[in-house]
Amino acid sequence: METENLKEIVIKALEDIKAKDISVLDVKDRTSVTDYMVIASGTSNRHVKSIADNVIAEVKANGGRPLGSEGGAASDWILVDLGDIVVHVMLPSSREFYDLERFWRDSPVAESMSHHV
Repeated sequence: METENLKEIVIKALEDIKAKDISVLDVKDRTSVTDYMVIASGTSNRHVKSIADNVIAEVKANGGRPLGSEGGAASDWILVDLGDIVVHVMLPSSREFYDLERFWRDSPVAESMSHHV
């Protein structure tokens, strides 16, 4: 699956479950691990899990193969590894504490989806 198609599927999956403050960071020039980091917030641990589960389900439904995920039902941060895209779904407090956007701030922001949510 092309990375751009995968990115669209991920964003739609996030929006469908009402993820908040979706950011898409282009990191392909900064790391060989992935091309994009997608960061989104959920309103509770259950919401974070539902968002991550929906990303995985939608990627599979479109013929993609998620490589894995880290974090569980009670987590305030779940990472979904899709290869070319890594999705971080976090509670706002964890997102603020770890501040991944600042860590990757020199990376171009591919899209800011906040206005869609």
